[in-house]
Amino acid sequence: MEITVSFPGNLRVDAQVGPYTVRTDQPVAAGGDGSAPTPFALFLASLATCAGIYVLGFLRQRGMDAGAAGLRMTTEEDHERGLVSKVVFEVQVPPDFPEKYEPAIVRAVQQCAVKRHLDAPPAFETRVSRALPG
Repeated sequence: MEITVSFPGNLRVDAQVGPYTVRTDQPVAAGGDGSAPTPFALFLASLATCAGIYVLGFLRQRGMDAGAAGLRMTTEEDHERGLVSKVVFEVQVPPDFPEKYEPAIVRAVQQCAVKRHLDAPPAFETRVSRALPG
């Protein structure tokens, strides 16, 4: 996968992901325009929505109403390091959700590809290249 990044102005940073433009910005208090989520907020949102698609798939596969369901993700921070130390997924199931499926829907959420990448992080490499003139 290739993602290209551009800088459209002030502290905005956009990523081109296939046909989609993912926009980010910094809060006004940090000198940005506050026009889009921060990159870190998008990172966390990608984790939550990834878990959410597994919840949705689980419910649909069993013919259950997804309209009454949801997912809430919260984080705990290690203030000393300034990093997230814990992520908690709370799957909100419909009132008639069978208790026997609770362990299975938890296992479904654990299959989220974003979460799995955090469980076994990839190697990171940073290179410098020269932009073409013009």
